[in-house]
Amino acid sequence: MQKLNDIRAVLDAIQGGHRFLVAAHARPDGDAIGSILACGLMLGQLGKHVDMVTRDRVPLIYRSLPGVDKIRQTDCVSGDYDAVILLECDGIERTGLRGLEGRFIINIDHHFSGKAFAGINWIENDACAVAAMVYQLAMLAGVTITPELATCLYIAVLTDTGSFCYAGTDARAFDIAADLVRRGADPVSIAQHVYFSNPTSKMRILGAALSNLHREGRLAWMWVSREDMLRAAAAEEDCEGLVNYAIGIAGVEVAVFLRELSDHRIRLSMRSKGEINVASVAERFGGGGHSHASGCTLAGPLIEAASCILNHLRECLQAETREGALR
Repeated sequence: MQKLNDIRAVLDAIQGGHRFLVAAHARPDGDAIGSILACGLMLGQLGKHVDMVTRDRVPLIYRSLPGVDKIRQTDCVSGDYDAVILLECDGIERTGLRGLEGRFIINIDHHFSGKAFAGINWIENDACAVAAMVYQLAMLAGVTITPELATCLYIAVLTDTGSFCYAGTDARAFDIAADLVRRGADPVSIAQHVYFSNPTSKMRILGAALSNLHREGRLAWMWVSREDMLRAAAAEEDCEGLVNYAIGIAGVEVAVFLRELSDHRIRLSMRSKGEINVASVAERFGGGGHSHASGCTLAGPLIEAASCILNHLRECLQAETREGALR
């Protein structure tokens, strides 16, 4: 009942407004970009004025999506809006955007670490992607799921489920994907854009990361320095998904990828395929995400950040082992 009330509150706000801003978290991924575009298409069909913004540029593999040229890259929001729709954010700070303070915000999120910080909060931790929620919203709003809208939603679901591999991938996720294909999404073309259109720089930084791969029982980690990034001429987006090579090792249950930023802070991406909830780990260090996929940023230098997170994950694995022995 609460879920239906939350959706109705979002729909009422949309129906009662005329001008909307749609944004997502900084360093947008496929779910963020696909869902921003899907929201924009949906609002357009409803006769609303919509602006779409991100702080960071759209990653290369998503630049072929319908309407992507309408997403504006900025770090500051201005103008009058009846509401700001934020996707996949646990607070306005997560967007990296200035100028959101004091505005009426609609918060749509599916992360384990989601927080009710906005005027309207619709949080579904069991949704496979925020795009699945946008799909629900579009269906209830009575808009036509055009091939363009279906494509944006499909790429979001595909990438946020890890190609239907992550926890949370269920019959509902496949039902949504199947319906989107029926409505015009081309799964082969979309997969080729996502998985077979990587720049050379991504392959080079992957090589650097794999050369720094370490394993310790159920734990694996790898890292790249700022110098590695410069040598590979790699962009931030080139590091997306590299942690999956570590979690893909047989017997590894938790993996971490560490990347040194230009200011020498360390960005962490964590994955889990066991009982360890990496969203809880990330929250402890000021980040968040899903139980199986999360991230956070630590102070440098790299060796100290690695020691900090690895020691914590070792403790988590030891605690899980003890609990397992008692069950």
